[in-house]
Amino acid sequence: MLPVVVLCFGGLCAALTQTLVIPIQSELPGFLGTSAANAAWVVTVTLLAGAVAMPVAGRLADLFGKQRVLVTSSLILLAGSLVCALSSSLAPVLAGRALQGLAMGFIPVGISLMREITPPHLTSTAIAAMSATLGVGGAIGLPLSAWIVEAGDWHTLFWVATGLSGVVAVLTWFAVPHVRDAQPGRLDVVGGLGLAVGLVAVLVGISKATTWGWGDARTLASIAAGLAVLVAWAAFELRQDDPLVDLRTSAQRPVLMTNVAAIAIGFGMMAQSIVVPQLLQLPEATGYGLGQSILAAGLWLAPGGLMMLVFAPVSSRLIGGAGARVTLMVGATALGAGYLVALVLMDAPWQLLVASCVACAGVGIGYAAMPTLILDAVPMREAASAVGLNALMRSVGTTLAAAVMGTILTSRTQAAAGFEVPTLGAFQLCFVAGAAAAFLGVAITAAIPRRQTPERESERAEARSAA
Repeated sequence: MLPVVVLCFGGLCAALTQTLVIPIQSELPGFLGTSAANAAWVVTVTLLAGAVAMPVAGRLADLFGKQRVLVTSSLILLAGSLVCALSSSLAPVLAGRALQGLAMGFIPVGISLMREITPPHLTSTAIAAMSATLGVGGAIGLPLSAWIVEAGDWHTLFWVATGLSGVVAVLTWFAVPHVRDAQPGRLDVVGGLGLAVGLVAVLVGISKATTWGWGDARTLASIAAGLAVLVAWAAFELRQDDPLVDLRTSAQRPVLMTNVAAIAIGFGMMAQSIVVPQLLQLPEATGYGLGQSILAAGLWLAPGGLMMLVFAPVSSRLIGGAGARVTLMVGATALGAGYLVALVLMDAPWQLLVASCVACAGVGIGYAAMPTLILDAVPMREAASAVGLNALMRSVGTTLAAAVMGTILTSRTQAAAGFEVPTLGAFQLCFVAGAAAAFLGVAITAAIPRRQTPERESERAEARSAA
């Protein structure tokens, strides 16, 4: 179906923009005429904006219609990419990258729309494919951006993103049906601001912990202030008739356990994305580094990202046969197994490729199951906001993984060729941590209750009839 292909392409482009600047991160201070600490915000601001955007975009989709929010998100992605393409200083690039992050709301809204525009026998496959775009876009973005930068000016990265965003906007407007799925209600602006402030404070503290130190006053103050705001936000939301996030629904065991599992599995997914590229690019003089260029490292990682897409139909069949709960457990187990493979096979690029493919297959299976579990447990009127909250939990997991992996790799170093580099034991510990997070996700998923109620199926049928 054309709408499914368009939604998956849009999700792929939104996810791709998140990793575009990673290959040039070390060169950004020179490109933008700023310090390394300031240039690091080019990556961080996108992460923060995406975390805030996903639950807010979901709520807007429930209120005003999913297709409208999808078109708006694609236009925001276009604007952000264009601003970055036309800029050569820090402030406008940060603004553009923040807009690109806000466009990440496209993915959870697209996932929630799949249930309404696909026939029942294709729904699980469509959701699985859309969910996989989170990983596939990131995996493709690394080698693509490395190749573009080696071939030309760094602005070309954002011109390519601008072109892709324009195509997504046009296709979403004309090819994605406008289902009459808007629900009566109002936007909780105060709740949105409270969630944004709390999330940003917590995620800034976590993401900067590697630089500032976990015991630094700035780290502790940022995390503590963010948590305090989120507690106050939760109390405020519980008193609202039309909250931004229905915490009572989110507290139901199927939704709550799925979201907690999303943190663990998001941690597991991100850990290998951080550790494996560094191990591939480390000089061979260390005795365990593999001496690959940025482009070569990206190419070694690209097949892992494609595995997520390949395993989307596998996940669909598992969901149809064994259920989403068992499918998520299978995916998390495969993710953990990939880390165990990396722990014993890390002496050559092809060995890390095998480990990455095993782990990414698990991510592809598990990421498809999570939105299915959420959609089976919540009313249709809250579908987009619930999927957005689940996507946020995955984002929290990936942010935590980046901070923990960075702390491990910078706390265990040795001198090599005049530089301090992570030790072999540091990489091994990272693989153990990734496996532990994945297997924790298996245990959490095992506590999720089985199946949805007949009322949920009736709501799905009515929505498909309307579509």
